[in-house]
Amino acid sequence: MTEYLTNYMKQVERRLEAASGAAELDAIMAEHKDKIAFMQHERIVHFLVTMLFALVLAIFMLALLLTQNMAMLILVTIILVLLAFYIKHYYFLENTVQKMYRVYDQILEKQGRVSNE
Repeated sequence: MTEYLTNYMKQVERRLEAASGAAELDAIMAEHKDKIAFMQHERIVHFLVTMLFALVLAIFMLALLLTQNMAMLILVTIILVLLAFYIKHYYFLENTVQKMYRVYDQILEKQGRVSNE
C-alpha cells in the first residue's frame, strides 16, 4: 500500500503540473476524489486494527504482570513489535491523506484559474 500510494501521489502531481484544460482537470479531480475516499477508508481500518493491537497488548501486559509467566513475555514482545509497525504504517497513511487534501486544494485552485481564462 505504501508503494502504491507513493506512486499515485507522484503521478497526480505530474498530471496536475501538465494539465491545462478544464476537461483534463475535471478528470484529475474525479479520480483524486475517489482515491481520497479509498484512502480514508484504509486509514479508518488501520486505525481500528492499531487500536485493537494496543488493547490486546494491554491485556497481555496485564496478564504478564499477574502471572509472571515468561512465555507471556514472548507474546507481549511480538505484539509490541507488530504494534510498532502498525503505528508506523498508520502514520504514513495519515500524513499521505493530508497531502492528498492539499493536492485537492491545488486542483481546485488550478480549476479556478483555468475557468477565469
